[in-house]
Amino acid sequence: MTQTSSADEHADVVIVGGGHNALVAATYLARAGRHVVVLERLPHVGGAAISAQTFEGHDARLSRYSYLVSLMPQQLIDDLGLGVELRSRETASYTPYPGGGLLVETVEGEATRESFRALTGADDELAAWRQFYAEVAALADVVAPTLLSPLPHIGNLRDLSEMAIWTDVVDEPLGSAIERRFAHDLVRGIVGTDALIGTFASLHDPSLVQNRCFLYHLVGNGTGEWRVPVGGMGAVTAELERVAREAGATIRTDSTVTSVAARDDGVTVSGDGFVIEAAHVLSGIAPHALAGLMGRPTPPRPSGSQFKVNLLVSRLPHLRSGVDPAIAFAGTFHLGESMSELEQAWRQAAGGALPDRAAGELYCHTLTDRSILGPDLVDTEAQTLTYFGLHTPYEVLPDAEAAERAYAQVLAALDEHLAEPLEPLILGVEHKTPAQIEQALAMPGGHIFHGDLQWPWLEEGEKPRSAAERWGVQTSHPRVLMCGSGARRGGAVSGIAGHNAAHALLEADLDLGGA
Repeated sequence: MTQTSSADEHADVVIVGGGHNALVAATYLARAGRHVVVLERLPHVGGAAISAQTFEGHDARLSRYSYLVSLMPQQLIDDLGLGVELRSRETASYTPYPGGGLLVETVEGEATRESFRALTGADDELAAWRQFYAEVAALADVVAPTLLSPLPHIGNLRDLSEMAIWTDVVDEPLGSAIERRFAHDLVRGIVGTDALIGTFASLHDPSLVQNRCFLYHLVGNGTGEWRVPVGGMGAVTAELERVAREAGATIRTDSTVTSVAARDDGVTVSGDGFVIEAAHVLSGIAPHALAGLMGRPTPPRPSGSQFKVNLLVSRLPHLRSGVDPAIAFAGTFHLGESMSELEQAWRQAAGGALPDRAAGELYCHTLTDRSILGPDLVDTEAQTLTYFGLHTPYEVLPDAEAAERAYAQVLAALDEHLAEPLEPLILGVEHKTPAQIEQALAMPGGHIFHGDLQWPWLEEGEKPRSAAERWGVQTSHPRVLMCGSGARRGGAVSGIAGHNAAHALLEADLDLGGA
């Protein structure tokens, strides 16, 4: 409910936006004795990390925008005392093709080995797969432990710079490494897709934005495994809200901030019916939106590139390959994601057109966790399917008609591999374009990372002059820090940016209650 405050209200820290990172920051700061106020414009906290009863007449609470958890460090979960359960999936991915499908198990077994042989006729591609991901794991082992510490300098990672994987992931466009290491177009695409989730780029983009996306998708907890939150993403947010409130943080929903006026001696946060004087502000909103609140020149508006579809089906469809759908849909189910198809889709979208064919992936939450289903569904064969489409930027999905075309393409791409059409099995459906995500979450351009991801280390020549810069959470003003996905190590549901913003303030030993 909306709460009004007097013009002379004071706080040590005001956090603008009530997403999961904001709740993490609020907990750490409140536990350290700071008076923290979190302001969220929506009626609930959590931002994109929520569950919702999406389909009218059906009791199913889906993770509506964010689905899985990988980057959230176990150390952070333990520090905060979160009662969350993250379950592994036996299937890592399944990629259908005419006459078969490539199955990759989370823990490699004979099914994976036979699947590679059926696709390629030999063991060479599987050997290349093992070698590549072993090297990625070595990179993750070094990078993951640094994510909850001040930014390491690239010079401190020199032992990695002599490894081939450093060149492949950090120095050169990822597409070159994929083409050099793998021979099969389908395998190349499966590897490359982790570089494109939420990122609109060719795998050969010289900016390396795709490489940075790839690193973040494979580095989580040193394993890169994406796990299912039991109870849905809303269960994660509920735990974060619980610990924040127990720590003493004040959380106000229905509280829209209209301006952030930063001075040398403090910050005035104004909104509909409130004015709060604070020593510092943490921003959980996108840098583009924050600049507008501060009256500063806005950076380029980001553009999201994903098309999301949430489905409730009466049962899983049968596949032409004959594989058990409970195996195929348990992990990541790839559609149109060979490397040549991904590059073609990018070229078409970069030219301003919706790609001719859908490229994206599905997963089924309820095969791993049926607790999100109500009593009328839980004992039936009903399942949820969630689709994340690639190379569908804001500009090519301008209206409802374009969204319906994109949805029809998803059904057509899936039906190519099914022994029966999917549509008769659908009980409920919703889809979200970047424009619709922008409208619902006030996320500029519908960009789920608030902008392009950055390397999680200091580059050559970077010399941080403040705690905020050391932790990668600085903005244009020293009293305003970034605690959301726009921070140096933001993106995904991880809590890392919130942790780092709070620790930057605490490390600086600032007088948060004074001038």
